[in-house]
Amino acid sequence: MRLSEMSGKEIIGLDNGERLGVIGDSDLEINTETGQINAIIVPGGSFFGFGKKREDLVIPWEAIVKIGADMVIIHVNQQQSQSTGK
Repeated sequence: MRLSEMSGKEIIGLDNGERLGVIGDSDLEINTETGQINAIIVPGGSFFGFGKKREDLVIPWEAIVKIGADMVIIHVNQQQSQSTGK
């Protein structure tokens, strides 16, 4: 599957059904030696620039359960948050 095919897919948590973001708005952590994707990094941001900035969400590639036509389903328990200090 090409990255362009994945860009519009929503990221959904399997455990709680929560919408976590969209692949196209996310960054990828790629192993430079093998070219494999290690993780998807969903930016935290804030609501229209107001309020406290949420931490970025790092989703390990192993947490992906299924890549469907419209969404990527992940195990929420395997995700971890990380502050990037932006």
